[in-house]
Amino acid sequence: MQLLNSPTRYGAISQSLHWSVVLLVVLAWVLGLVGDELPKGAAEATALFIHISAGLLVVFLTVLRLFWRVADKSPQAEQTEYGEWAFAGWMGLGAKLAHLGLYLLLIAVPLLGIAVQFARGKGLPVFGLFEIASPWTADRAFARNLKGIHELAAHGLVALAGLHAAAALVHHWVFGDRTLRRMLPGSRA
Repeated sequence: MQLLNSPTRYGAISQSLHWSVVLLVVLAWVLGLVGDELPKGAAEATALFIHISAGLLVVFLTVLRLFWRVADKSPQAEQTEYGEWAFAGWMGLGAKLAHLGLYLLLIAVPLLGIAVQFARGKGLPVFGLFEIASPWTADRAFARNLKGIHELAAHGLVALAGLHAAAALVHHWVFGDRTLRRMLPGSRA
């Protein structure tokens, strides 16, 4: 398997960054959904710690991925028989805007989560290695409002990621091109 991107497929580094972020977002989102339902105590604290750690990793890997995109150019968009009408206009623009939205939300959602933690007056545990103290005093109303925005943005991220996945499946099953396969580990371009 190639490490770097080629003109026809993503390399192992790009694929690893992509799929790692996917798994971390799903983990953080599910824990965010069920976290309030867990019994108070160790289970809730562990879920919150994993949720925060996954969010921190999402930010780190997303920033790394953005730098990697500059260093190792992505393959060109796949050409299909539908390409003339599909990508010359609104679909190409839509794909670019969706990618931009994904990157913005991948950074904004965890940063909002950090702000929620700080608004609660609590420190930010960094992978159990150290803690960043809250720069703010606890403000329950502000924390509740930020949490609502954090949750809304997280749902928006998952919805946009779902559209991204659906678009890849449309490319695969309707357009019959290699858009999906070239991001899958082990598949041939």
